[in-house]
Amino acid sequence: MTMSDKAAALAGICADLKAEGDTLLETLRGLDEEDWGRDTPAEGWTVRDQVTHLAFFDDATVLALRDRAGFLAQREELLALGPRFPDVVAERAGSLAPDQCLDWLRRSRAELLEAYDAADPSVRLPWYGPDMGVLSSATGRLMETWAHGQDVRDSFGIPPVSTPRLRHIADIGVRTYAFSFQLHGRDVPTAPVRVELAGPDGSEWAWGPEGADDVVVGSALDFCLVVTQRRNVLDTGLTVSGPAAQAWMQVAQAFAGRPTEPRPAGHLATQGVAR
Repeated sequence: MTMSDKAAALAGICADLKAEGDTLLETLRGLDEEDWGRDTPAEGWTVRDQVTHLAFFDDATVLALRDRAGFLAQREELLALGPRFPDVVAERAGSLAPDQCLDWLRRSRAELLEAYDAADPSVRLPWYGPDMGVLSSATGRLMETWAHGQDVRDSFGIPPVSTPRLRHIADIGVRTYAFSFQLHGRDVPTAPVRVELAGPDGSEWAWGPEGADDVVVGSALDFCLVVTQRRNVLDTGLTVSGPAAQAWMQVAQAFAGRPTEPRPAGHLATQGVAR
């Protein structure tokens, strides 16, 4: 991919990232104090925690883009807290008023988009796991926005947001195939897996070799809900064939951090999920 291709791709991802953030901000507008303290499906996390998590890691990304040494110092401090450091970050922001949380998210997202716009799309950024390219970083922020936004939506019984932007999240889900097994301390299957998804706009998205024995077929929405661990695969309309594909759907984790388990079957089963 040429530099101009990377720049165009980054601009496209950032446009989708802005749209995803705007969708979440619209959901948050009008919530009262009690709503912000409402529990979400993520155990121990409130709506406030979900929002401040996004704002904090937007700011962390801006720091990585603009001040590598400053980010590395912050990373050392956070990692010293242990694998649950995101929970500690949420706890530190637990006393913020709703307006403060909303203003923080607006500001952090605007600064993030400005930083991506000024970034060299060929550089690699430090993060809390392996370094990543700017394109991967922006895609990861989109995925996080959608996934944490889904926790907020689930708290109020709002159906998932299903747009062509899911293509970015589905792609991360596929690309983290080996990572998911490694994170959970399991051997990566050698068998190739084919993924065939129906996009929200009626298009067909596919990864992996045709004719593979291991296949995941279904809607892009269902797949994204599973790889972001917002739904158990048993609560979706995905068809999963073959031992490698079945094992993957039990450990799929499109986000970095400590290994986590899928939500139990029956947890928010089929709520708003396209069949």
